[in-house]
Amino acid sequence: MKELVIGEVARRSGVPASTLRYYEEKGLVRSIGRRGQSRVFAPDVLDKLSLIALAQGLTFSLEDIALMVGADGRPALDRVQLLDKADELEQVIARLSAARDELRRAAVCPAERHVECPSFQLLLKAAARGSGPRS
Repeated sequence: MKELVIGEVARRSGVPASTLRYYEEKGLVRSIGRRGQSRVFAPDVLDKLSLIALAQGLTFSLEDIALMVGADGRPALDRVQLLDKADELEQVIARLSAARDELRRAAVCPAERHVECPSFQLLLKAAARGSGPRS
């Protein structure tokens, strides 16, 4: 495959040109030159953009993602980093599950007003102590 100008990369990847320039500034992708006023990229930039999108979807920061790309431009995934992220997500899932459960309890409470609902009162007390479900 031949070189791709920034507009073609943006069209094919769905990543705006402004974001591509930002990624280049952060060292996530690298242009290989210019054609007129346009940056030119190697075809493998599309794979790198897919990796970035995947990692962002898994809640990795751009700084974390930059560490996932080796000096040769190929993915260099740290297994410990992946396990740490999985543990972090497990904690987020637990907090969100607790929040979901509390919302469901409050929604089905038979009290006429939520402020009269015992489940809702417990939720308010937990939030006041700072121990309520948070995302």
